[in-house]
Amino acid sequence: MHALGRHILVEFNGCSPEVLDDVAVIEASMVAAARKAGATVIQSTFHHFSPFGVSGVVVIQESHLAIHTWPEYGYAAVDLFTCGDTVDPWVSFDYLKSAFKASNHSSIEMYRGSLSLLKRVKFAAKTKTDQMQKALAEPKFQRNLWFTDRDENQAFSLRHTGQVHFQENSPYQLVRVLESPEYGRFLALNNMVMCTERDEFHYHEMIVHPAMQTLRGKAKRVLVIGGGDGGTVRELMRYGIEKLTIVEIDGAVVRAAKEHLPSISGQLSNPRVELKIEDGIEFVKSASPESFDLIVVDGSDPVGPAEGLFGEEFYRSCYRCLKAGGLLVTQGESPMFHEKAFRDLHACLRRVFGASHAHTLLFFAPTYPTGMWSHQVACKGNLDPSRDFDREAAGRFSREQGLRYYDENVHAAAFQLPGFVKEMLKGETPPTHRERQPEMQA
Repeated sequence: MHALGRHILVEFNGCSPEVLDDVAVIEASMVAAARKAGATVIQSTFHHFSPFGVSGVVVIQESHLAIHTWPEYGYAAVDLFTCGDTVDPWVSFDYLKSAFKASNHSSIEMYRGSLSLLKRVKFAAKTKTDQMQKALAEPKFQRNLWFTDRDENQAFSLRHTGQVHFQENSPYQLVRVLESPEYGRFLALNNMVMCTERDEFHYHEMIVHPAMQTLRGKAKRVLVIGGGDGGTVRELMRYGIEKLTIVEIDGAVVRAAKEHLPSISGQLSNPRVELKIEDGIEFVKSASPESFDLIVVDGSDPVGPAEGLFGEEFYRSCYRCLKAGGLLVTQGESPMFHEKAFRDLHACLRRVFGASHAHTLLFFAPTYPTGMWSHQVACKGNLDPSRDFDREAAGRFSREQGLRYYDENVHAAAFQLPGFVKEMLKGETPPTHRERQPEMQA
């Protein structure tokens, strides 16, 4: 070869959208393609983007393989660059065409660094020759695989190992359990992180204990809408509940949690728990009036099957199902990440339950976008969850149960909202940061 390297630019069309949106499959395919061609793999770095798409690079001793995918178009752009004569990039091409299930392609091959146009210069490496040869002979493969949850303006990324414990395209959503070296196993729905083994207790303790302590632990009949991972049920079963009904629309979520997240899902098999795989919105429509002391709405973001859990009709059905003096708690989104949904949900609860009976609490969840998250609490009666609880009993309960986030002081502090959140919930939100910026001068 009369050049330093060969460079192939490939466009794969008609690919499987499911393959192109799976960061673990893409990373494994790219690494395998490099090895099939005889390359020595040194490092892989891959990101998944929300709502869809994968970008990444495999660094090889002989140069690199890079990719970006557009699952919504069945399209992948691939860059194969190899140096020397020992690696044939067309072997990688053949492997990837099959792996991506491409129906057609286009490609351009270029020779890079024409030797007839280059002149070799004297150069001595600073690293000792024997050390350099040993490093080249024994390269260490490092995986750098990233799962990214983002909207159009911001993103959160979590490194994971590439191991997929569970994956199913249910009728409602893509359900997966992946592995993170820092946060353990995590559940993702439609490429959004729902919970991780490391920090799930932040969310689950705060969706349950402020309400149950306000009710002095006396709730006997409890309804959970969503919550198929089982974390909310686990926390509720610390109390003397006579019957807990959980209504989860997606059986795949329950199977994934039971099989691969036992520390979260363990109480789903408790004989006092009745699990129904059906639509929670329809369930509350037909439920008997005043049949529950507490309703917990443990839904995901307001898209897909969870969208109806943010509507006024649903909460009017919940109000009807609550006993007098009962409470409703719902996952309330982030005031920073989903500002509109956060405000609209609070306004909805004020209309349904009354302005003085809708409350917001904040807590921190490291693996949720922005880290600041909320639950919203509504009372069918005159209870105020920010003060109508027994501090001494709440503290004793948290210590006896070994709770790791909730205690009596966190309970009281969670309802003390920052000024910008108070303004937001009053409908007096000032201009956003972007709206306040002066226009760039030409």
